[in-house]
Amino acid sequence: MTARLTALAALLALSLPALAKPLTVCTEASPEGFDVVRYNSLTTTNASADVLFNRLVDYDAHQGKVVPSLASAWKVAPDGLSVTFTLRDKVAFHKTAWFSPSRPLNADDVVFSFQRMTDPAHPWYKSAPNGYPHAKSFQLDKLIKAVVKVDARTVRFDLNQPDATLVPLLTMGFASIYSAEYADQLAKAGNFEQLNAQPVGTGPFVFQSSAKDSAVRYAANPAYFGGKPAAERLIYAITPDSAVRAQKVKAGECNIALSPKPQDISDAAGDARIKVLTVPMFSTAFIALNSQHKPFDDKRVRQAVNLAFDKANYLKVVFAGSATAAVNPFPPSTFGYNKAIKDYNLDLARAKKLLADAGLPNGFDTTIWIRPTGSTLNPNPKAGAEVLQADLAKIGVKAEIKVIEWGELIKRAKAGEHDVLFMGWAGDNGDADNFLTPQFSCAAVQSGTNFARFCDPTLDKLITDARRDASPKLRAANYARAQQIIKEQALWVPLAHPTAAALTSANVSGYNVSPFGRVDFGKTVVK
Repeated sequence: MTARLTALAALLALSLPALAKPLTVCTEASPEGFDVVRYNSLTTTNASADVLFNRLVDYDAHQGKVVPSLASAWKVAPDGLSVTFTLRDKVAFHKTAWFSPSRPLNADDVVFSFQRMTDPAHPWYKSAPNGYPHAKSFQLDKLIKAVVKVDARTVRFDLNQPDATLVPLLTMGFASIYSAEYADQLAKAGNFEQLNAQPVGTGPFVFQSSAKDSAVRYAANPAYFGGKPAAERLIYAITPDSAVRAQKVKAGECNIALSPKPQDISDAAGDARIKVLTVPMFSTAFIALNSQHKPFDDKRVRQAVNLAFDKANYLKVVFAGSATAAVNPFPPSTFGYNKAIKDYNLDLARAKKLLADAGLPNGFDTTIWIRPTGSTLNPNPKAGAEVLQADLAKIGVKAEIKVIEWGELIKRAKAGEHDVLFMGWAGDNGDADNFLTPQFSCAAVQSGTNFARFCDPTLDKLITDARRDASPKLRAANYARAQQIIKEQALWVPLAHPTAAALTSANVSGYNVSPFGRVDFGKTVVK
């Protein structure tokens, strides 16, 4: 009898991990996919790069510096024309039902991960239907001469010119390292798309399944080099309505709710069931004016929109005091921020005159594109669009609001189909280039992340020179001038620098909100 009870107890113990309550995170939208190099939305980065993959290096927001990840060390050559990385030993790729790795991470994986994005002759290059937006925006194909395998644990990036931003750039989600062995397996089967549907990485969690607009399921990676996560299972519960996300935390249906609205945060104050976590976000909410669409190809029209918009009222209606007004493309705490630039003040008379000077004394018709649900960078899209719509009507501009599903919105906006677009951008490493290159460079018009669709040789050169120069003084001077051009050209209506926040149940510990919008559940514990 004792032996039978002991055996039963052992069986129950073995079953506990499978039956244990998962860490459930309520998120606002489904990821576009899991092959993160193909996308640029934070939602997709959170669901793929942040939980499934690792980069060579990470950016530690608390220390304010780049730290080791898959690379244990790196060295920049004295002439700045190469960077050599030493890889961590014995890093395991995920073992899944569709792939069993035969070896640990090595230099081949790093070479593959970057060649597929930068070499048109590579077998995987054409597997991304819409290309590689970040790699294209940052012009990695022009910057990187070669990614060289020195030996199994050493890889060298040879550059065509020095670039002060390269190592910080490699902390971004798109620089995730993939298994070359898995890629070879898929290529031989002619099944390139499986990489997007059934990902394999080295991260803290292993992908299990995904159901669009419902849930994404992960299991803890027992072989994770950073230590096995405390949660045996992780579920992303897709919950578009922020109020519902907050309610699910109160009810115990979700342990963490991402992207709460200001009202949700206010309602949670004093509720013993909920903890509110906040941090100033390294991001900017903005309205992009498509300079390739008439009449926004005339800077006077773009300036008129800025002058007609009541930003103070917008911040009150949409953010309820939880964000600071934006003047430039990135937050004031960023190196190179131009404090001398002044915002456009509300001035309807001047706005009307500019329209008249542009040959539009009676205004014009246009469209305003928004997503259907709120996010940290736009808590209430409909209310914000209605504020802009009413303000534009005062200068004779009739604007129709179009609500477009998030994935479709991103796809069509990157193709330049919009007139006026509510959008947001979060940086990954505290550098101004994280905003300027993807949002205002000429290459980013081609890749689609430049939502103003503005290509100017002078501005482009300032951005490029700032990347290549190691001198902080010269970089800051280039950034300052670039911001002056952006403001004068009125490419955006800068809206706000929001506060990043999350709601957690009272029994959750070990989770911190990132100023970059990234997520890390590796040490999150549900008591």
